[in-house]
Amino acid sequence: MQTGERESRAWAAWLIIVLGLGLLVLAMAFSITKGAAEIPLKTVWDALFHFNPEDTHHLIIMDLRLPRVVASALVGAAFAVAGAVMQGVTRNPMADSGLMGLNAGAGFVLSICFAFFPGLSYIQLILFSFLGSAMGAGLTYGIASLRRGGATPMRLVLAGAAVGALLAALSQGIALYFDVAQSIMFWTAGGVAASSWAQLRIMAPWIAAALLGAVVLSRSVSVMSLGDDVAKGLGLNTMLVKALCAAVVLMLAGASVAVVGAVGFVGLIVPHLARFLVGVDYRWIIPSSAVLGSLLVVLADLGARTLNPPFETPLGAVIALVGVPFFLYLARRERRVL
Repeated sequence: MQTGERESRAWAAWLIIVLGLGLLVLAMAFSITKGAAEIPLKTVWDALFHFNPEDTHHLIIMDLRLPRVVASALVGAAFAVAGAVMQGVTRNPMADSGLMGLNAGAGFVLSICFAFFPGLSYIQLILFSFLGSAMGAGLTYGIASLRRGGATPMRLVLAGAAVGALLAALSQGIALYFDVAQSIMFWTAGGVAASSWAQLRIMAPWIAAALLGAVVLSRSVSVMSLGDDVAKGLGLNTMLVKALCAAVVLMLAGASVAVVGAVGFVGLIVPHLARFLVGVDYRWIIPSSAVLGSLLVVLADLGARTLNPPFETPLGAVIALVGVPFFLYLARRERRVL
């Protein structure tokens, strides 16, 4: 890439990040005003800076809607960055925590926790989500690698679909047999309606640390995206980078699934959009993906609340309206490697 083009991409990335953050703040503020009770924007401002515990609207904003939009922004950034890191390291344009079995693995382990260990704390649920994500990813990669030629992008997607369907069926079977279906239904449908400050205090440090780790590793991810041979030729310790990136992805996916459940396609759509806008340098793709992912999930959650009031549409279904056509487009483009 020439110097002029590299500088223009950097300016484009900064523009997207700054404008994206501005739009994110506006979207979050507008989202807080919408719901079963319409709340003026001025009341939102007053609740944030002049909180009155005797005002019902202030309590709704601070205890229900604000943690919801903050959780939407955090998990949107987490899923998007997880997808970007996976796509860069594996050179698989269809990599996504949902398609690769990570979300299904976390959901399966959560169903076991609800059935057999109902008294677990939230931090323990997050840790078990990490283990479940690792299990789902391991099963997917192992199955995709069985055939000659290894784990091609399409084989990984097909294996991920099979593993996801199996783990989802097992999760539902456990939920029905042990009568914990109501507890698990929220994770199955996906959503941020039940998000609370207590959850955010536990989840946010994990996601923040993993996002920072992804930014630190972004240069190495750019090198890995050129291929293992090139990366080794440039002196990169590929095994160490893969291990660190795997830890980052598991933290991002595990913590997010523990909060919002099975929300897919964010990590598939957003990195492709970021790559189209800022180029192939992951030093810009990763922060751009974080901002765009947050914006996507905040807007999707707003849509979930306003499409069919007073009922809520599952967040995962709203995002799938965009994600499924995009997935089919990528599958058609990559069918030659099946």
